[in-house]
Amino acid sequence: MASETASDAPVALLTGTNRGSGRAIAAALHARGYRVHSLNRTPAGESWLGEHRCDLTDPAQLAESVAQVLAETGRLDACVANAVDRVLDPIEKLSAEDWDRIVAVNLTSVFQLMKAVLPALRRSGGLFVTMGSNASTHYFEGGAVYSATKAAVKALMETLLLEERCNGVRGCLVTPGAIANLEGDETPYKISTESVGRCVAEIVHTWPTDLVVGEVELRPAALPRPPVTGIDRLLHV
Repeated sequence: MASETASDAPVALLTGTNRGSGRAIAAALHARGYRVHSLNRTPAGESWLGEHRCDLTDPAQLAESVAQVLAETGRLDACVANAVDRVLDPIEKLSAEDWDRIVAVNLTSVFQLMKAVLPALRRSGGLFVTMGSNASTHYFEGGAVYSATKAAVKALMETLLLEERCNGVRGCLVTPGAIANLEGDETPYKISTESVGRCVAEIVHTWPTDLVVGEVELRPAALPRPPVTGIDRLLHV
């Protein structure tokens, strides 16, 4: 079989690939032959990432960046909305500015990205993947805005599935637990970024196209001993 030319290779567009799990997803797709393009507010400066400097809180800038990618590639086979912002302040201390920025990055930019790439994904029968979080259903002190945005993304993705399957577009929400996203974090109770990258790349590259898995939940394989168990948990509600 003839080798695939660069122009024939599938194209993946990702957000937030300059570090952590986003970079690992990009690397795993690149290793599988995808032409990777990235929208990053702070570029990593590596050519294989196909970076476009983009502030995702600016809808006009996001739309322009997507248009540039599509003009360069002529196609889009997969889009991974990975970029995230997070402030873990309690409601009492959470500023309106932080709330608005995190909603813009974690939720509104996913909607704007979805709108921008839908025509191309319809043409290719492509896949839109969003990185969610177990925080969408497991709440914790200091997680108000993070959990709220991830819960809203879950609703957005389910609606995409209802509306766009008839147009040939598939969608998958990847819902991970704790990820060792910070450099040097080697705790056994978190998922490695490499494992996240491998999982998402397999969803994009090898899963059958005649099925949709609406949501995939990822949890760390190792579980630390909880400080409180059983009915005593009610003491901490």
